Amino acid sequence: MELGFSFWITLLFIAIMMGVLQGTCAYLILAERKISAWAQDRLGPNRVGPWGLLQPIADGIKFLLKEDIIPNHVDKLFYLLAPCITVGTALLAFAVVPFGPTTPPPVLVDYRQNPPQTAWPQTIEEEKAILDADHKHAEQTNDKTYEEKLKEYNDTIQFVIAPHVDIGIVFNFAIGSLAVYGVLLGGWSSNDKYSMLGGLRSSAQLISYEIPMGLSVLGVLAVTGSLNLETIIDYQVKHGWNVLYQPLAALLFITSVFAECNRLPFDLPEAEQELVGGYHTEYSAMKFALFFLGEYTHMITTSFLVAIMFFGGWQLLPGIAMPDGVGGAILKLIVFAIKMALFIIFFMLIRWTLPRFRFDQLMGLSWKVLLPLALVNVVCVIVIKQLHLSDWLLLPLSIATLFIVAGFALYMPQQRPRAPVRVAGHVASGLPAVLHDEAVID
Repeated sequence: MELGFSFWITLLFIAIMMGVLQGTCAYLILAERKISAWAQDRLGPNRVGPWGLLQPIADGIKFLLKEDIIPNHVDKLFYLLAPCITVGTALLAFAVVPFGPTTPPPVLVDYRQNPPQTAWPQTIEEEKAILDADHKHAEQTNDKTYEEKLKEYNDTIQFVIAPHVDIGIVFNFAIGSLAVYGVLLGGWSSNDKYSMLGGLRSSAQLISYEIPMGLSVLGVLAVTGSLNLETIIDYQVKHGWNVLYQPLAALLFITSVFAECNRLPFDLPEAEQELVGGYHTEYSAMKFALFFLGEYTHMITTSFLVAIMFFGGWQLLPGIAMPDGVGGAILKLIVFAIKMALFIIFFMLIRWTLPRFRFDQLMGLSWKVLLPLALVNVVCVIVIKQLHLSDWLLLPLSIATLFIVAGFALYMPQQRPRAPVRVAGHVASGLPAVLHDEAVID
């Protein structure tokens, strides 16, 4: 009976969170339209409800009531499956992301070894032996056993849908990377050249930027010593925010997140000016809304990840202790929400600040700039940890690496394109004159 009650409570909590998440996505669209209007010196939505606050509800009703058109030339199975994959992977990736106050899960330690080490038992017999050693150590030191710590952790409310996932960041990256299948299948199954180009651009972009994004967090994981997101927050509360130690890694991670979310200046899969909407050109009504919902949910998830990995999670400022109790939990929840909102506003402001990259510039930025910088950052972290030096040495190393690479980039010779340029004009005889770029430039 107790198991059934806890199951239904968990299911209700998940349903509420999904509703809150989708409602947040709806009002983020309104916020983006307002910010876009402010950037372009216009009013934005202001007719539906006071100050346009009911506009998301009107948009949702419109999506539900619009005619659901499926073109005859599409591959219907994958055409309908693509938006489901996009929104499903975005919602599933949010499952392991803390959105409020959490405590680090207990770690099972094998006290049979000298010195004691973190244990990952492979068999039931090995687990029993490790737990017996843990009980003896608890009796000798008058401390709690692992099972008591685990029960206390489970009895505490954790503001995360799936707590105690020891590979939380890996799970998030793995599920988030599956979103490329939704975009690629949507572009391919539409049987349209513009949609196909958008899908191909997206697959190349997401695969390319996942590599520097994964490398950028390797330094954080090496310093923290855990893949668990709740433990990463707890480490920053005790030792300081990771952005203070590794600002280069934070910059690389945020840049890669822009590309992963298909946000300007990395929105080449959509590119309305060239591809008429890109991979979702042939989609309408709720299928189009699902693509939007998946994109904004992924943006919420990655904004939480930026706050968790580099900006202390629910901590207000480095070194400031947060109060306990119900009031402290509410304050931590508000701090976390404010950090997420600030990063999303940053996403939206960048849209109207930087122009879109060309495709060769986008790929070159990933493979020629972000990837080498991420590798250098990882090497610096490994050297610092291996020599047992202070983590504060990572700060000057990160800044120096950024400036050195930027200096090299400024003075590197630029390769000129080799395609011939046809110069229109009168010629004595024959075909129009053909000059190479060097001659035109000179």
